[in-house]
Amino acid sequence: MAVKSISKLKLSKKQKIIAAVAGAFIVLALGVVVARKIVSGSSSAGEVYMVRTEKYENVIEIAGTVSAAKSQTLKSLNDGTVVGVYKSEGDKVKTGDLIVQLDDSEQLYNLANLDYEISVARQNQTAGKINLMQTQRKSLVQKVSDRKIVATFDGIIADLDVDKGDYLEAKDSIGTLVDTSYLTAEVEIAETDVSKLRVGQKVEFAFPAYPETVEGYLVSFPAIGEVTSRGATIVKAKVRIDNVPDDVLPNFSFTGKIQITEPESKLVVERYAIGHENGSAFVEVLGRGGAVTKKTVEVEPYGTYYVNIVSGLSGGEMLKAQSSAQKSGRLSTQKRGSAGTNRTGGNGGPMGGGMPPF
Repeated sequence: MAVKSISKLKLSKKQKIIAAVAGAFIVLALGVVVARKIVSGSSSAGEVYMVRTEKYENVIEIAGTVSAAKSQTLKSLNDGTVVGVYKSEGDKVKTGDLIVQLDDSEQLYNLANLDYEISVARQNQTAGKINLMQTQRKSLVQKVSDRKIVATFDGIIADLDVDKGDYLEAKDSIGTLVDTSYLTAEVEIAETDVSKLRVGQKVEFAFPAYPETVEGYLVSFPAIGEVTSRGATIVKAKVRIDNVPDDVLPNFSFTGKIQITEPESKLVVERYAIGHENGSAFVEVLGRGGAVTKKTVEVEPYGTYYVNIVSGLSGGEMLKAQSSAQKSGRLSTQKRGSAGTNRTGGNGGPMGGGMPPF
């Protein structure tokens, strides 16, 4: 009998503990439900949104390095000793200007000797023999010319590392000549953006070495794509700058954007400030002293969390919330952000600002 009473006592204590825990859970659940009702009933009432003006840009973002319009590597075509250096680094030159002269005394001797032989041959040789000697003369003239390093276009000597008396071997590089009258660059455009490209589109360049934006344009893009090492399909478009600032040099890096359409100004507000009634959109404008004025507006989607006010408002108005982010399944912290630019990257897809159904 004593054993049975102890067992009943232990069972009674367990039941009490279980009942207490269950009661606590019920109270907690009721508290959560009440709190949610309070939040849902007051969140939209306390929210206020401001109508603001934003600049909308439809662009493709690009990046790369600029190259000179033309570039010539200054090289020696033959072995020889430098007998003259006639230009310096930074000098402007014209097409055909002599930059470096190698010793050509042997070549000049051979040419003069042949000219003498031709003059003698004219007295007693056949026409065929003279024609052969004339062909040989052209070869000797070319050898004389090859002892000179000259500019092949108008430009600036970017670097020059040679002195009189230096001995050069064939194909030795001694400097670089560049034409900086304009700069070009090849940029990668994602296959999804190629249909937006048009020759002549405005391009804005931003250089770390230059404080202002530089304007250029789209020159061309091929009719065939290529696959990068990343596995992305792209097209390499050519962009160009005609008015080159003095501080922007070949091989400088840049970021930029190709302008697809002209920038537009839009009146933007969070979509939670818009109500709907009888098929029309409306807002409630908060005035001085807490007065509320209801106005009919026309809107269109602008990004995920915003709308563009087409008509009905002028900007700067404070609007009372008509719905909350929580009710629509969005967190209020998620909808805080700019929707002012529809950008697509040169190596990928959209970077923001699409227009999903509203």
